[in-house]
Amino acid sequence: MYKAFLIKYAEIAIKGKNRYIFEDALVDQIRRVLKSVDGSFDVVKERGRIYVFARSEFDYEETVEALKRVFGIYGICPAVVLQDEGYDELAKAVVSYTKEVYGSKDMTFKMNARRTKKSYPMNSMELNAELGGAILDACPNMKVDVHKPDVFIHVEIRDKIYLYSQVIPGPGGMPVGTGGKAMLLLSGGIDSPVAGYMIAKRGVSIDAVYFHAPPYTSERAKQKVVDLAKLVARYSGPIRLHVVNFTDIQLYIYEKCPHEELTIIMRRYMMKIAEAFAKKDGCLGLITGESIGQVASQTMQSLAATNEVCTMPVFRPVIGFDKQEIVDVALKINTYETSILPFEDCCTIFVAKHPVTKPSLKVIKRSEEKLREKIEEMMEEAVGTAETIICE
Repeated sequence: MYKAFLIKYAEIAIKGKNRYIFEDALVDQIRRVLKSVDGSFDVVKERGRIYVFARSEFDYEETVEALKRVFGIYGICPAVVLQDEGYDELAKAVVSYTKEVYGSKDMTFKMNARRTKKSYPMNSMELNAELGGAILDACPNMKVDVHKPDVFIHVEIRDKIYLYSQVIPGPGGMPVGTGGKAMLLLSGGIDSPVAGYMIAKRGVSIDAVYFHAPPYTSERAKQKVVDLAKLVARYSGPIRLHVVNFTDIQLYIYEKCPHEELTIIMRRYMMKIAEAFAKKDGCLGLITGESIGQVASQTMQSLAATNEVCTMPVFRPVIGFDKQEIVDVALKINTYETSILPFEDCCTIFVAKHPVTKPSLKVIKRSEEKLREKIEEMMEEAVGTAETIICE
């Protein structure tokens, strides 16, 4: 029945002279996700609308699921495309469509006709009245309600005529690629994939860095992070994942620094290394999955101490979320089950029994003085020997 989808967007519509940039990016993202779907499609931008036309047989459910992962889409409307063969043929098509979609259900409706083709002999108000009357005559189970109808039946008269009534919710947000690029610190936990998803939703392209600590962390722990990056990439597009060997730096910090300060000092060096990759990849910020007060390293004082080493902005999209709110998003984007697989990550290996929760920046910097001899060289080696994996 359906051979086309009308794509509705919300926030893009209020853009000014640069609106075409966002529309073109949205078209590119739609084309990207449809490459993985059985069937061939044309994606067309036309007078403030984006249409997806099927050029062959296609899997309807798979296509809708793919479009639901494209940021910038507010609504997906499966549409029937008609040629203009006069009002009588249009009325027949509208009645036939209504019967096929809604059958004999008792419900209310409202006609919503838009005539952008001004040469059409009837105006929008006349079309609403005549088509609504045709439905009432043919479907005694349907009633008109212009205030709170159960369904809107839309008819758009352009070069062709588009008929639709369903609006399947899209993810919203902005098309990926319109908001710059950022580097995600991906740990393998629940929070960081959610943080990456939320920043990508605002149009930001994402690369990621993962700190691996062999032999203390296994290859399965690394594969878990690769799998998480691939799940996030279903929404954000391909992710370059940098896998950094962090073992030597961790052991050096463990050897030289007070144990209650281990987590803060390690996180400071993680941020420095992540920023080095961010600069190499042309990123404009870092992304973390930190939430205030969740663990010792995420108190306000700890975050301030971690932040101090960064010259780039650090985006923390889940900073005010409860854990359950983060879990809810993880379940929605299908990362939760992978995140809870029981493999150690480098943040959970060298953990103090009583980590400092209100670190003093002066004290932390004094402790870091003990690392001066080798730490810069070790950081350069960690960056230079990192493995890069393309996740898509």
